[in-house]
Amino acid sequence: MSEQRPEQFPSYADRPQQPQQQPQPPTQSRPPVASSNGNRVAATAARTQTWWNETLHKLTLHARVTLLAAVAVGLAVAIVSIAAYVTVRQQMYQNLDNSLTQRAAQAAKKGVLTDLTILQGVPSDALGLSDIRVGVISAEGQQFGPPNSLLPPMGQDELQVARAQGNEVSLRTVGVRNVGSHFRVVAVSASYCPQGLSQACRAEPENYLQPGALVVGQSLGPIDQTLHNLGIVLWAFGLIGVIGAALAGNAVARSGLRPLARLTGAAEHVARTEDLKPIPVTGTDEISRLAMAFNAMLGALAQSRDRQRRLVGDAGHELRTPLTSVRTNLDLLAQADKRGGLRPEDRQQLLDDVRAQMDELTQLIGDLTELARDTPQVRNAELIELSNLVEDAVIKVRRRAPGLEWHVQLTPFPVWGDERLLGRAVTNLLDNAAKYSVPEGTEQRSDGQPVGHVTVRLLDGVLTVTDSGPGIAEADLPHVFDRFYRSSEARSRPGSGLGLAIVKHAAEQHGGMIYARNVPGAGAQFTLWLPHAATQTR
Repeated sequence: MSEQRPEQFPSYADRPQQPQQQPQPPTQSRPPVASSNGNRVAATAARTQTWWNETLHKLTLHARVTLLAAVAVGLAVAIVSIAAYVTVRQQMYQNLDNSLTQRAAQAAKKGVLTDLTILQGVPSDALGLSDIRVGVISAEGQQFGPPNSLLPPMGQDELQVARAQGNEVSLRTVGVRNVGSHFRVVAVSASYCPQGLSQACRAEPENYLQPGALVVGQSLGPIDQTLHNLGIVLWAFGLIGVIGAALAGNAVARSGLRPLARLTGAAEHVARTEDLKPIPVTGTDEISRLAMAFNAMLGALAQSRDRQRRLVGDAGHELRTPLTSVRTNLDLLAQADKRGGLRPEDRQQLLDDVRAQMDELTQLIGDLTELARDTPQVRNAELIELSNLVEDAVIKVRRRAPGLEWHVQLTPFPVWGDERLLGRAVTNLLDNAAKYSVPEGTEQRSDGQPVGHVTVRLLDGVLTVTDSGPGIAEADLPHVFDRFYRSSEARSRPGSGLGLAIVKHAAEQHGGMIYARNVPGAGAQFTLWLPHAATQTR
């Protein structure tokens, strides 16, 4: 019987018994280094994150968008490529395993390749064409195969299958890809017929068949080459995808940031020339909304600048009159002193006129200062009881207008706001009502009766002030709260034309409103509404 030199494996009975190991005493272990390694890893990660943040912040928005697109597509391509590669590899191995196992099981069942007489008569060229290695391993570890042919790799796994003699199957990969031989080896339990005993094995199989395993090895070279080519294709297409994503991101960034560049140029133009002309807006995307917000800001700035210009122009016009009067009176007083002086009563009248002009000038400057602030909302707001503030204003104005009868009805109402500004607004309303309730040139009737009356009511945050004067002309109603506006009837009375403008300013800053109307059978009525403290935001 011709057989190849087998690889000798000791049987179970021939194996020497290993002495039972005695437990070793515990040795002194080294201190754990996991915590120090964790600290180094955390420090390295922190430094990497800091470097990445600093580098990212140095890039322009254009570069960030391009980098983000390239990284996003690169990650997507990498995930898809890895998933495709693993899926294809797993499927190819699964198909190969199923094919090898099925063919080995069928061959073992038919008993053709397990008959050593037939197996050793197979030409080596027949197996070389299919790149398959076939062999038989006995329960004692003897290996048999076709003459002049390489046996499939056989080891402990195949020997265990040969000794088990059940429905045992072993599958394993031998070798390393692209390094030497690389095989997928399957072993199935099979009883083999020794060489030269084919007739006896067929006649009395229970007496002549020997326990063993049929081992089939399939070269993984074609699969490795296919996976290698697949990897190259995936890498190539991934690189092309990343480059394409970077180019697309660059184009998108250039196109998307063009409105931002135009907006930046407009802002630089405004800063350089102070030209608040709005920029044209097209589209409805986020950049267009930003441009519309920028135009709204330019409009607000233009309105604020126009208000300041009108305020300065109106203030210069209004200040010119009292200043001219004061200068005229002082020049007259100086010329009179050069000619020997004025009579005491004339001098006193001249000084009283100068003092009145200075008081008017002081009040005008205070009103201008209040209106020039032009703040969008009240700062340093505090909780105020509006009824107490109105009561204090009534007491103050009543002293200045003793000839009037006051009808006051107040209910508690808390508000958040600036007590000084609200107090001045309420005082201006009451002063305006007192001024027009008294007939011009009349301070008090001879019979002691009041020359007029003022009604003040505060109900649920609505303050109404009604006078007994002639009312407001219909043509003047839309303009009573304008700065420096004075009707023809009011020009002969003292005042700067800013009192009601301050009332409107205070109402708007506190989230309220003010309007005026004429009351039939009475005079003018001013209504000031302020929101409750519970509904206001501080």
